[in-house]
Amino acid sequence: MRSVVAASRVARAVGAAPIPQVAVISTAPTSEKVAAVNHVELHPYFQQPDVQSADAEHGILTQAWSPIGGITFYPGPWREDRKNVMQDPTIAAIAATHSKSPAQVMLRWGIQQGRSVIPKSTDPGRIAQNLDVFDFTLDDDEMTRIDALDTGKRTGIDPDEPRGDFYDRPIPEA
Repeated sequence: MRSVVAASRVARAVGAAPIPQVAVISTAPTSEKVAAVNHVELHPYFQQPDVQSADAEHGILTQAWSPIGGITFYPGPWREDRKNVMQDPTIAAIAATHSKSPAQVMLRWGIQQGRSVIPKSTDPGRIAQNLDVFDFTLDDDEMTRIDALDTGKRTGIDPDEPRGDFYDRPIPEA
């Protein structure tokens, strides 16, 4: 990572997208620069506490992709037994208490735990709703109830699993 930053007149830090956690952390003892951000699948059903702890120990910000669990309900080849976190009764009850949507509750949960959360939406109404999460706070009991939803089961692509030729293809524009 040091060579990437040193060779650039623009880059001051490096982030890591879904790559094996060992690759993110292994540079820490030998590099002046470690990843500033680790972009990982993280939502109430898959919280990755070990990854979050390792990131914190090395001063790396954990950034949640799929923070509202979109990967739990979008179609794809990963885990046919997925449950839709947007329909979780615990999250729905907390949302009703605050007159918020389940998505807003999950975003607030991530923010209160010190993570960067990056929800995906192209709908202007949902984008506005995703930003409207700073006028309420989840109490300790609500945070604990959401924490208890962790299944430890990944619903997206596992960066530690080899995918053969899936990514080994030329990009003509590159």
